[in-house]
Amino acid sequence: MSLHLKPTLRHDLAEASRPLAGIWACSGSALVAEICAGSGLDWMLIDMEHSPNGLESVLAQLQAVAAYPITPVVRVPIGDVVTIKQVLDLGAQTLLVPMVSTAAEARALVEAVHYPPRGRRGVGSALARSGRWNRVDDYLRNAGDHVCLLVQIETTEGVENAADIAGVDGIDGVFVGPSDLAASMGLLGQQTHPDVVASVRRTFDAVRAAGKPVGVNAFDPAVADAYADAGASFILVDADVALLARGSEALAARWISGTDASGRPSY
Repeated sequence: MSLHLKPTLRHDLAEASRPLAGIWACSGSALVAEICAGSGLDWMLIDMEHSPNGLESVLAQLQAVAAYPITPVVRVPIGDVVTIKQVLDLGAQTLLVPMVSTAAEARALVEAVHYPPRGRRGVGSALARSGRWNRVDDYLRNAGDHVCLLVQIETTEGVENAADIAGVDGIDGVFVGPSDLAASMGLLGQQTHPDVVASVRRTFDAVRAAGKPVGVNAFDPAVADAYADAGASFILVDADVALLARGSEALAARWISGTDASGRPSY
């Protein structure tokens, strides 16, 4: 039996004619991930950095969304070679690594996702979902084709080094995090501050000049549209928990507070 793996986000981006819209999966629930996977969105970020996700819950979510066209991306909590190895063995194909600020850090991550001689990923595909327990022909030899590595720039140092980071062979794309970038600039909670936006756009220009796709997080539709116009090719446009929070608040406003969205009495 020979099985075929789905394309990575790298492949999706290469074929895309518009920015790819993604949703942030933060709940840790495979059921919620599956609901979002059927939405028609392009990609999903399963988050291990700021969400209650461990290896078991990430595995369950990867399995739950596998039947849908959406492309899953797993953000590891840290660029640690052991964590990366474990997440790849779960069958994650596209990884996002946070807080990358130098080209040296980026090169170390490239090594972490590739088998020797190119890298130092531990070999255990016969035991793991990554190669479907030896059901994917030549997985070890072609493993690099099945892995996409994205790095996240979210510090002032990272902005300064964006061109060098994006230029590292094996970095498939860069994702900009305005929230932590704002904090790094002394503007905590002000991710749409003009200086933050200028730094995001500066990073866009450096990454695109290096020939790599660039993405960003932007829940405000107007901000997302502006970043798309500035060259973002993949954008996180909302999160499962945020949709649930805002939706339940709207219900409360309608049925408890006694007003609808326009402020008129609802009963």
